[in-house]
Amino acid sequence: MAIGELVRAELARHDWASLRCGCGDDAEHLPLMFETILEAQTPRDMIGYTLEDHVERNGALFSCSPPAVAVILAALASGPSPLARGVLLQTLWFMSGCDLALGPPDTILADCRAAAGQGFWVLAHLGLAGDAEEAEHVADICASFGLGGERYADYQRLLRERAVAKTKRRHRR
Repeated sequence: MAIGELVRAELARHDWASLRCGCGDDAEHLPLMFETILEAQTPRDMIGYTLEDHVERNGALFSCSPPAVAVILAALASGPSPLARGVLLQTLWFMSGCDLALGPPDTILADCRAAAGQGFWVLAHLGLAGDAEEAEHVADICASFGLGGERYADYQRLLRERAVAKTKRRHRR
């Protein structure tokens, strides 16, 4: 899949070299990693280009994490391949479970939650239109990031119901 303009714009918005990465270096290499994941046709194409231990590691987020959430949501909104969608959604799911921020600024967790909240409609669409695993991941992401309010609670309930219903249908076959 070609990299969409929305993703390119979001990647260009950030000074990746000034951000700390989970691997210990600056995050200047993350745009290439995102591009490789989005362009991959097979899992083999992604070997060596994982976001694991870069945007989250052992329950910790880094200064590159909030921009990474924004890029992930831009990519998910752009209709990535099923392979890329799965990797990006799983990465966001892992990130949503983190409760520690390493390094400045001290707003990393709040900034990740804010970025996820801005992409709520993208997440809700994926969860309601996707398979049971995607619905479950999206419900967990919404709950873990604390996307609050009555509307969010209603959608989380719908996502959980969809995940259960799709899982039951899959087991009946």
